[in-house]
Amino acid sequence: MPIYKQIAERIREQIDKGELLPGDAIPSEAELEAEYGIARLTARRVARELREQGLVYTVQGQGTFVGRPGTPRPPERMPVYQRIAADIEKRIRSGEIPVHRPIPSEKALMREYGVAKATVRQAVRHLRDQGWVFTVPYRGTYVSPPDNWPA
Repeated sequence: MPIYKQIAERIREQIDKGELLPGDAIPSEAELEAEYGIARLTARRVARELREQGLVYTVQGQGTFVGRPGTPRPPERMPVYQRIAADIEKRIRSGEIPVHRPIPSEKALMREYGVAKATVRQAVRHLRDQGWVFTVPYRGTYVSPPDNWPA
């Protein structure tokens, strides 16, 4: 049996035993490469095999997760930038950060969450893509009017 099928079978067993729950990430390509000494292409075949079996779904740039596409991930399993964005969204909804007012600066968010600048920028980009905020170059990022917020 090809190595990628053997590895996929091991992961399927972890899913069946409840060691990997819906929303959990399976090992990344890099982790599979390191753990099993396989090539990147072989690691990709593992994920493809599991997707074809309907056991996992892949979100580009985030990973491959147990379940069908759209299976929610528990907050503690969400990427850090999404948790930061969700927290800022909650502050916007509650009125703690009013419409047309700036959200905290990159430096303030880095201190508050203990993360790198790239993570803060990813969180802000996520908020901007959803319509919660808009950025004025060299001025800052501000809360969008409610009619721009997602439904």
